[in-house]
Amino acid sequence: MSLKKTPFFELRSGSVDTLLFVVKTTDLDALRTELTRRFEATPEFFANDTVAIDVRRMAADERISIGELAALLDSVRMRPIGVVASADQAWASEGGGLPLLEARDRRGAPKPSVDAGVENTEAAAVIEAAVAQTPAPSAPVPKTTIIDRPLRSGQQVYAKGDLVVLGLVSYGAEVIAEGNIHIYAPLRGRALAGVHGNLDARIFCTCLEPELISIAGIYRTMETPLAPDVLGKSVQIWLDEEKLMIEPLRLT
Repeated sequence: MSLKKTPFFELRSGSVDTLLFVVKTTDLDALRTELTRRFEATPEFFANDTVAIDVRRMAADERISIGELAALLDSVRMRPIGVVASADQAWASEGGGLPLLEARDRRGAPKPSVDAGVENTEAAAVIEAAVAQTPAPSAPVPKTTIIDRPLRSGQQVYAKGDLVVLGLVSYGAEVIAEGNIHIYAPLRGRALAGVHGNLDARIFCTCLEPELISIAGIYRTMETPLAPDVLGKSVQIWLDEEKLMIEPLRLT
């Protein structure tokens, strides 16, 4: 039997979207403290999400134990799958048992910083194997995706263009778009717009009660409660520099 036609498995080129955990310090104790503080209020947010450890922002004379860092991430239920390093950081492949990965930042978008040094690769970068193929720049602009049903916990919708949701986005559900997101119902889960670095993307919602909102990788959880004039109200959300702005929608 031809290996190319085996019914048991396939080897295919492709890309894998994951999170980048961007290391900005060699102090593992400080990292542990900050991770605990950052995620103790939302323990399920990154639960079982895969991450790649990115050491490219570390100084040339800095080192960190990849094995210890991987164990730390695992302790907060992140799943390290590899390391992203520059050419002069050969030490990153030693001792941690994780492979080196190649990261390609799409569309020249800036890498937005977020709390605890985590960058969403839907917003900033895609980790790719050497055989991965990137879409051609001349690809046609995707059409708007319309979802006319409620989204339950655990469900996820991804749109390559704009996304319109006509039903409830429940707690634990996630809507993701490369363009804008329009939700004509309560948003109680997560909404991530402009995920490939579109800084002009916006989120529109008729009832804002989210677990998380994000534009171009800059996100906000509900650890800090929303202001009364936007909580449960119709709003639009956009970026001003690297700050998420939330403004009531004037519908009348």
